[in-house]
Amino acid sequence: MDLQLQGQTALVTGSTAGIGYAIAKLLAQEGADVIINGRRQSAVDNSVKKLKADHPNARVMGIAADLSKSTGCEQLISTLSSVDILVNNLGIFDPKPFENISDTDWQRFFETNVMSGVRLSRAYLPAMKKRNRGRIVFISSESGICPPAEMVHYGMTKSAQLSISRALAETCAGTAVTINSVLPGPTLTEGAKDFFDKLAAEQGVSFDVAAENFFSQARPTSLLRRFITPDEVASMVAYVCSPKSAATNGAALRVDGGVVRSLV
Repeated sequence: MDLQLQGQTALVTGSTAGIGYAIAKLLAQEGADVIINGRRQSAVDNSVKKLKADHPNARVMGIAADLSKSTGCEQLISTLSSVDILVNNLGIFDPKPFENISDTDWQRFFETNVMSGVRLSRAYLPAMKKRNRGRIVFISSESGICPPAEMVHYGMTKSAQLSISRALAETCAGTAVTINSVLPGPTLTEGAKDFFDKLAAEQGVSFDVAAENFFSQARPTSLLRRFITPDEVASMVAYVCSPKSAATNGAALRVDGGVVRSLV
Protein backbone atom coordinates (compact mmCIF):
# COMPACT_ATOMS: atom_id res chain seq x y z
CA MET A 1 0.00 0.00 0.00
CA ASP A 2 1.27 3.45 -0.91
CA LEU A 3 0.82 5.59 2.20
CA GLN A 4 1.39 8.79 0.20
CA LEU A 5 4.14 10.12 2.47
CA GLN A 6 6.51 11.28 -0.26
CA GLY A 7 7.83 14.76 0.46
CA GLN A 8 6.50 14.80 4.03
CA THR A 9 8.92 15.80 6.80
CA ALA A 10 8.59 13.53 9.83
CA LEU A 11 10.21 13.96 13.24
CA VAL A 12 10.27 10.88 15.45
CA THR A 13 11.50 11.58 18.97
CA GLY A 14 13.51 9.02 20.90
CA SER A 15 14.15 7.13 17.67
CA THR A 16 17.68 5.75 17.89
CA ALA A 17 16.34 2.33 18.90
CA GLY A 18 13.22 0.32 19.68
CA ILE A 19 9.76 1.46 18.63
CA GLY A 20 11.02 4.89 17.62
CA TYR A 21 13.62 3.51 15.24
CA ALA A 22 11.09 1.09 13.73
CA ILE A 23 8.71 4.01 13.11
CA ALA A 24 11.45 6.15 11.58
CA LYS A 25 12.54 3.27 9.34
CA LEU A 26 9.04 2.57 8.03
CA LEU A 27 8.23 6.23 7.42
CA ALA A 28 11.49 6.55 5.46
CA GLN A 29 10.65 3.44 3.45
CA GLU A 30 7.31 5.05 2.60
CA GLY A 31 9.07 8.11 1.19
CA ALA A 32 9.03 10.60 4.07
CA ASP A 33 12.01 12.78 4.93
CA VAL A 34 12.76 11.51 8.43
CA ILE A 35 14.55 13.12 11.34
CA ILE A 36 15.93 10.71 13.94
CA ASN A 37 16.35 12.09 17.44
CA GLY A 38 18.16 10.98 20.57
CA ARG A 39 20.13 12.47 23.44
CA ARG A 40 23.60 11.41 22.34
CA GLN A 41 25.15 12.48 19.05
CA SER A 42 26.92 9.14 18.67
CA ALA A 43 23.67 7.18 18.99
CA VAL A 44 21.94 9.46 16.51
CA ASP A 45 24.79 9.17 14.00
CA ASN A 46 24.88 5.38 14.32
CA SER A 47 21.13 5.07 13.79
CA VAL A 48 21.16 7.34 10.75
CA LYS A 49 24.06 5.35 9.31
CA LYS A 50 22.28 2.05 9.96
CA LEU A 51 19.04 3.17 8.37
CA LYS A 52 20.83 4.49 5.28
CA ALA A 53 22.83 1.26 4.98
CA ASP A 54 19.66 -0.85 5.10
CA HIS A 55 17.69 1.52 2.85
CA PRO A 56 20.06 3.48 0.59
CA ASN A 57 17.27 5.59 -0.93
CA ALA A 58 16.00 6.77 2.46
CA ARG A 59 16.10 10.49 3.11
CA VAL A 60 17.10 10.69 6.75
CA MET A 61 19.00 13.05 9.03
CA GLY A 62 19.59 13.22 12.76
CA ILE A 63 19.30 15.83 15.48
CA ALA A 64 20.76 15.15 18.91
CA ALA A 65 18.83 16.89 21.70
CA ASP A 66 17.72 15.93 25.20
CA LEU A 67 13.98 16.46 24.93
CA SER A 68 13.41 15.64 28.59
CA LYS A 69 14.44 19.25 29.22
CA SER A 70 12.88 22.45 27.91
CA THR A 71 16.30 23.60 26.68
CA GLY A 72 16.63 20.46 24.57
CA CYS A 73 13.21 21.04 23.02
CA GLU A 74 14.13 24.63 22.27
CA GLN A 75 17.39 23.48 20.67
CA LEU A 76 15.58 21.05 18.38
CA ILE A 77 12.86 23.54 17.43
CA SER A 78 15.47 26.16 16.54
CA THR A 79 17.12 23.63 14.23
CA LEU A 80 13.92 22.25 12.74
CA SER A 81 11.38 25.01 12.32
CA SER A 82 8.56 23.00 10.74
CA VAL A 83 7.39 19.40 10.31
CA ASP A 84 4.46 17.72 8.58
CA ILE A 85 4.46 14.72 10.92
CA LEU A 86 5.38 14.68 14.61
CA VAL A 87 5.63 11.36 16.41
CA ASN A 88 6.02 11.92 20.16
CA ASN A 89 7.68 8.61 20.93
CA LEU A 90 10.22 9.58 23.60
CA GLY A 91 9.52 7.75 26.83
CA ILE A 92 11.16 6.11 29.82
CA PHE A 93 10.01 3.35 32.18
CA ASP A 94 11.35 1.87 35.38
CA PRO A 95 9.54 -0.64 37.60
CA LYS A 96 9.63 0.62 41.17
CA PRO A 97 7.44 0.17 44.28
CA PHE A 98 5.17 3.17 44.79
CA GLU A 99 6.64 3.86 48.21
CA ASN A 100 10.09 4.26 46.65
CA ILE A 101 9.10 6.68 43.89
CA SER A 102 10.56 10.03 44.88
CA ASP A 103 9.36 13.49 43.88
CA THR A 104 12.37 13.63 41.58
CA ASP A 105 11.26 10.42 39.87
CA TRP A 106 7.73 11.73 39.38
CA GLN A 107 9.03 14.98 37.89
CA ARG A 108 11.54 13.23 35.63
CA PHE A 109 8.89 10.93 34.19
CA PHE A 110 6.46 13.79 33.66
CA GLU A 111 9.05 16.00 31.97
CA THR A 112 10.27 13.20 29.71
CA ASN A 113 7.11 11.35 28.78
CA VAL A 114 4.58 14.19 28.83
CA MET A 115 6.19 17.60 28.50
CA SER A 116 8.46 16.67 25.61
CA GLY A 117 5.36 16.00 23.50
CA VAL A 118 3.55 19.05 24.85
CA ARG A 119 6.43 21.38 23.99
CA LEU A 120 6.96 20.04 20.49
CA SER A 121 3.23 19.93 19.70
CA ARG A 122 2.89 23.52 20.89
CA ALA A 123 5.70 24.53 18.55
CA TYR A 124 4.63 22.64 15.42
CA LEU A 125 0.82 22.52 15.58
CA PRO A 126 0.07 26.17 14.66
CA ALA A 127 1.80 25.86 11.27
CA MET A 128 0.00 22.57 10.61
CA LYS A 129 -3.31 24.30 11.19
CA LYS A 130 -2.29 27.18 8.95
CA ARG A 131 -1.34 24.77 6.14
CA ASN A 132 -4.48 22.72 6.87
CA ARG A 133 -2.34 19.59 6.84
CA GLY A 134 -0.42 17.61 9.45
CA ARG A 135 -0.19 14.65 11.76
CA ILE A 136 0.72 14.38 15.44
CA VAL A 137 0.93 10.97 17.10
CA PHE A 138 1.55 10.30 20.78
CA ILE A 139 3.04 6.89 21.56
CA SER A 140 1.19 6.07 24.75
CA SER A 141 0.71 2.55 26.14
CA GLU A 142 -1.92 0.10 27.30
CA SER A 143 -0.63 1.21 30.71
CA GLY A 144 -2.46 4.48 30.08
CA ILE A 145 -5.74 2.54 30.35
CA CYS A 146 -4.62 -0.17 32.78
CA PRO A 147 -2.05 1.56 35.02
CA PRO A 148 0.51 -0.97 36.27
CA ALA A 149 0.96 -1.30 40.03
CA GLU A 150 4.68 -1.81 39.50
CA MET A 151 5.06 1.50 37.60
CA VAL A 152 2.49 3.96 38.93
CA HIS A 153 4.47 6.98 37.75
CA TYR A 154 4.82 5.55 34.24
CA GLY A 155 1.12 4.74 33.98
CA MET A 156 0.27 8.28 35.04
CA THR A 157 2.27 9.76 32.16
CA LYS A 158 0.68 7.44 29.63
CA SER A 159 -2.82 8.37 30.81
CA ALA A 160 -1.85 12.03 30.54
CA GLN A 161 -0.79 11.53 26.93
CA LEU A 162 -4.23 10.16 26.08
CA SER A 163 -5.93 13.20 27.58
CA ILE A 164 -3.61 15.66 25.85
CA SER A 165 -3.93 13.93 22.49
CA ARG A 166 -7.72 13.94 22.55
CA ALA A 167 -7.95 17.55 23.73
CA LEU A 168 -5.51 18.76 21.07
CA ALA A 169 -7.52 16.92 18.41
CA GLU A 170 -10.56 18.90 19.53
CA THR A 171 -8.70 22.11 18.66
CA CYS A 172 -8.27 20.80 15.09
CA ALA A 173 -11.96 20.27 14.39
CA GLY A 174 -12.83 21.11 10.80
CA THR A 175 -9.22 20.94 9.60
CA ALA A 176 -7.16 18.25 7.87
CA VAL A 177 -4.84 18.01 10.88
CA THR A 178 -5.23 14.89 12.98
CA ILE A 179 -3.89 14.02 16.42
CA ASN A 180 -4.06 10.48 17.72
CA SER A 181 -2.50 8.18 20.30
CA VAL A 182 -1.14 4.70 19.66
CA LEU A 183 -1.12 2.30 22.60
CA PRO A 184 1.43 -0.52 22.34
CA GLY A 185 1.25 -3.47 24.69
CA PRO A 186 4.33 -5.31 25.97
CA THR A 187 6.85 -4.79 23.18
CA LEU A 188 10.23 -6.44 22.81
CA THR A 189 12.44 -3.38 22.50
CA GLU A 190 16.13 -3.49 23.36
CA GLY A 191 15.35 -2.11 26.81
CA ALA A 192 12.64 -4.68 27.45
CA LYS A 193 14.88 -7.51 26.31
CA ASP A 194 17.67 -6.37 28.64
CA PHE A 195 15.16 -6.21 31.51
CA PHE A 196 13.81 -9.70 30.86
CA ASP A 197 17.28 -11.14 30.31
CA LYS A 198 18.21 -9.82 33.76
CA LEU A 199 14.96 -11.10 35.26
CA ALA A 200 15.50 -14.54 33.74
CA ALA A 201 19.03 -14.69 35.13
CA GLU A 202 17.80 -13.71 38.61
CA GLN A 203 15.14 -16.43 38.47
CA GLY A 204 17.52 -19.01 37.04
CA VAL A 205 15.33 -19.64 34.00
CA SER A 206 15.54 -19.04 30.26
CA PHE A 207 14.27 -15.90 28.57
CA ASP A 208 11.37 -17.87 27.08
CA VAL A 209 10.30 -19.14 30.49
CA ALA A 210 10.54 -15.65 32.01
CA ALA A 211 8.41 -14.29 29.17
CA GLU A 212 5.86 -17.08 29.59
CA ASN A 213 5.66 -16.33 33.32
CA PHE A 214 5.18 -12.64 32.59
CA PHE A 215 2.20 -13.22 30.32
CA SER A 216 0.59 -15.80 32.58
CA GLN A 217 1.01 -13.74 35.76
CA ALA A 218 1.38 -10.04 34.89
CA ARG A 219 -0.52 -9.82 31.58
CA PRO A 220 -2.93 -12.80 31.64
CA THR A 221 -5.47 -10.99 29.45
CA SER A 222 -3.10 -10.88 26.47
CA LEU A 223 -4.65 -12.58 23.45
CA LEU A 224 -1.38 -12.51 21.53
CA ARG A 225 0.46 -14.21 24.40
CA ARG A 226 3.83 -13.04 23.18
CA PHE A 227 5.78 -9.83 22.95
CA ILE A 228 4.79 -7.42 20.22
CA THR A 229 7.58 -6.41 17.84
CA PRO A 230 8.54 -2.76 17.26
CA ASP A 231 7.76 -3.23 13.56
CA GLU A 232 4.19 -4.23 14.41
CA VAL A 233 3.71 -0.97 16.32
CA ALA A 234 5.34 1.00 13.52
CA SER A 235 2.81 -0.31 10.99
CA MET A 236 -0.06 1.27 12.92
CA VAL A 237 1.82 4.53 13.39
CA ALA A 238 2.72 4.80 9.70
CA TYR A 239 -0.92 4.38 8.74
CA VAL A 240 -2.03 7.07 11.20
CA CYS A 241 0.59 9.41 9.71
CA SER A 242 -0.79 8.82 6.20
CA PRO A 243 -3.39 10.88 4.36
CA LYS A 244 -5.31 7.60 4.10
CA SER A 245 -6.16 7.92 7.83
CA ALA A 246 -7.97 11.24 7.38
CA ALA A 247 -11.10 10.02 9.19
CA THR A 248 -9.15 8.84 12.24
CA ASN A 249 -8.79 11.72 14.69
CA GLY A 250 -8.77 12.04 18.46
CA ALA A 251 -8.49 8.27 18.73
CA ALA A 252 -6.62 5.96 21.09
CA LEU A 253 -5.52 3.11 18.84
CA ARG A 254 -4.41 -0.10 20.51
CA VAL A 255 -1.55 -2.28 19.36
CA ASP A 256 -1.67 -4.14 22.66
CA GLY A 257 -2.16 -7.75 21.65
CA GLY A 258 -5.59 -7.71 23.28
CA VAL A 259 -4.33 -6.96 26.81
CA VAL A 260 -7.06 -4.39 27.46
CA ARG A 261 -10.39 -6.12 28.05
CA SER A 262 -12.93 -3.51 27.01
CA LEU A 263 -15.04 -2.79 23.96
CA VAL A 264 -14.11 0.89 23.72
